[in-house]
Amino acid sequence: MPSEFSVAKQYNSDRRSAIRYILSHIRRHWIFLVSLAIGALSNAALAGVVPYYIGQGFTALETPSAETASQIISFALAVVISQALRAVLQLMRNASSELFAQRIERDVRDELYASLLGKSMTFHDMQPVGDIMARVTNDVREMNLMMNPGVNLVIGSGMFLIVPVIGAPLLYPSLVIVPLVFVILHVMVQYNLVTSVHPVAEKIRASFGKMNSRLAEALEGLPVVRGAAQEKQEAAYFENLADTVRNHYVQQGEIEARYLSFFLLGLASVAGFAHAVTLHSAGEITSGDVVAFMGLIALFGFPVFTSLFSLSRIASGVASAERILAILNNETKLDQNPKGYAGKLRGEITFDNVTFGYRAGTEVLHDISFTVKPGQTVAIVGQTGSGKTTIIKLINRIYDATQGRVLVDGVDVRDWSLESLRSQISIIEQDIFLFSRTIAENIAFGTDNATRDEIETAAQKAQAHDFIMSFNDGYETVVGQRGVTLSGGQRQRLAIARAFEMNPPILILDDSTSAIDSATEDKIQKAIWAAAAGRTTLIITHRLSQIRWADHIIVLKQGRIVAQGNHDGLLQTSEVYRRIFARYEEPLDTIRASAISQANGAVQN
Repeated sequence: MPSEFSVAKQYNSDRRSAIRYILSHIRRHWIFLVSLAIGALSNAALAGVVPYYIGQGFTALETPSAETASQIISFALAVVISQALRAVLQLMRNASSELFAQRIERDVRDELYASLLGKSMTFHDMQPVGDIMARVTNDVREMNLMMNPGVNLVIGSGMFLIVPVIGAPLLYPSLVIVPLVFVILHVMVQYNLVTSVHPVAEKIRASFGKMNSRLAEALEGLPVVRGAAQEKQEAAYFENLADTVRNHYVQQGEIEARYLSFFLLGLASVAGFAHAVTLHSAGEITSGDVVAFMGLIALFGFPVFTSLFSLSRIASGVASAERILAILNNETKLDQNPKGYAGKLRGEITFDNVTFGYRAGTEVLHDISFTVKPGQTVAIVGQTGSGKTTIIKLINRIYDATQGRVLVDGVDVRDWSLESLRSQISIIEQDIFLFSRTIAENIAFGTDNATRDEIETAAQKAQAHDFIMSFNDGYETVVGQRGVTLSGGQRQRLAIARAFEMNPPILILDDSTSAIDSATEDKIQKAIWAAAAGRTTLIITHRLSQIRWADHIIVLKQGRIVAQGNHDGLLQTSEVYRRIFARYEEPLDTIRASAISQANGAVQN
């Protein structure tokens, strides 16, 4: 299966269906399944010993003799010893089932996480984060509960169904009728329960994913929600989603309330007792046999009471496995290509008649062609939505060109080893992402075994060292999620420091100084200039100071290249570039007056 990323440890799970997927993970830990089955079988068999010896005791008391007392003592010892052995085997069974479930949960979660890392950005752009989180956490957990107590109780209760069917005819052949009929009807009830609950379980899992998606989205956009005073509306919307989840659980409860095995157990007890009493009256069996037989019938109570819970767990686990498979089986067109070209990158970039669209039929780049020589600094300019950021995402194969080729050092990026290609390209984006880790760990991210001296040197180049040292813990300061505890300028300087630490042959800056004040920008500008020396640098920016010193400028309009050249040449030959440049140079007072005029016109209209 194509993927952008794959882990060394492969689980080779069968992904053709949810049942096959579950069984493939069960087979991987077969030893625990065997010990679970042995424990369950011995538990049921030893449970059947109790009514047998109690029945023997009643028979002995019915016809007293000199040996009656010793017989009763031996029967009691047999019960005690059998139940002590049963307890030990039960411990083995329960430990095996728990280890079984935990290992399967670990394997499925590892497999799913590795798969998510390998998915293309097209997949992640279209998939709600909250729903993904629900699958990775809640759905995987449901597979754990499916194994224990689900499968554990199903296997255990299945053994309890077998013992009365085997033990009853040993007392008297015709006594098998009631247990056998009960088992057949009980299995039919179980089948009906599973087929009825499974669709509802699918709705529960899907509605839970939607609720989780809304929660994640609301928390991510909490400043917007509060800024627009939409707390009540969001709470009401979330309440509706929570009600949907609740309603599906209620629907499942209504199905479980119609569980007929409880009624069948009562009928079996009455019918079995009537049958046994009839045989006793005819002198065919002893009173001890009647007691033993009713004790065997009572064993049906365990599967009846546990099956309702365990089968619901299995239905939910299968529904969760289906949701997990929907992620695992979602293929991406991007391939890790581990055997591809993996040479030392020089920095030449060529776009050869490249056309690209995020969706079929909606192209955002049209017939893009240009070449960047090694060590050259190129600025890409254009109005918002012209395709500037899209271009850089084709260089390191975040996306693949729909038509045409993107070449790095004369090699199509599709033919590069993806790991080798991306490890030699550093991108600093406008929307900076920092991990909830220390500042040192954020700077060193992407570089193995970075020393503290190297980290501090990178921070100094990015003009970040001074503000880092102003914190009490310095480089060991833990930043909040996404770096929310830092200012925009501080986050961008840390991102630039991360790029310096990686020391890549190709450096791409996507409006990376937009949140930095002019004084700091001047310092960073010198650092970027020094860092750009000897490496290929692509800059997407609205900063005129950066556009001017670029060796080459590419002008985009509506996804097409309308002009290329240096700053002075474009000012003379490109009307589009002159308009862009003039707009950026427009005095603040003029911009303010124009905005006020447009606003007043809109109000009047």
